[in-house]
Amino acid sequence: MNRRIFSATLAAALLLTGVRAFAQPSTWTIDPAHSQSDFQVRHMGISNVRGSISGIKGTIVWDDADVSKSSVEATLDANTVNTTVDARDKHLKSADFFNVAQYPTITFKSTAVTRANGKLQVIGNLTLAGVTKQVTLDVDGPVPPQKGMGGKMVTGFSATGVISRSQFNFGSKFPSAMLSDEVKFTLDVEANQ
Repeated sequence: MNRRIFSATLAAALLLTGVRAFAQPSTWTIDPAHSQSDFQVRHMGISNVRGSISGIKGTIVWDDADVSKSSVEATLDANTVNTTVDARDKHLKSADFFNVAQYPTITFKSTAVTRANGKLQVIGNLTLAGVTKQVTLDVDGPVPPQKGMGGKMVTGFSATGVISRSQFNFGSKFPSAMLSDEVKFTLDVEANQ
């Protein structure tokens, strides 16, 4: 009987610790080993080509009481672009697309965080291959904080968005009949304190 009471008390304490972690403004560091961006683009109107970009680093400031005071800054390593086809990856890294020799990183800096009808949105400036445009991310999360393997508190977010290649002058040699102008992407982020 005492073991059950102890287990229930421990579970309640851990839950309250996670709730308290979001009860006041808190700063979280993105964990590159557990974070990734996935994208998809339509090829010739026939199939979707998917890829990923890893090496995400950055900081999330989260204010659960007033999400408008929250912010995100993140950097992705464009050299990590991976579509599982070496020749295509090499082409994507060239000046035709990411131009990693000149622009090795992709950056995002939020300008507004809002919550409407229970949904979280992050609006910010995305810089891709030297061009900066505003994008809107629809966010699932944050996941209630919990103690991770290393003893740090961890949380997670998943964000989705769509960009227009033409707005970023990205892959401009390739018309939308060959590669869709619309590029869908998802960011899955784990962050710790």
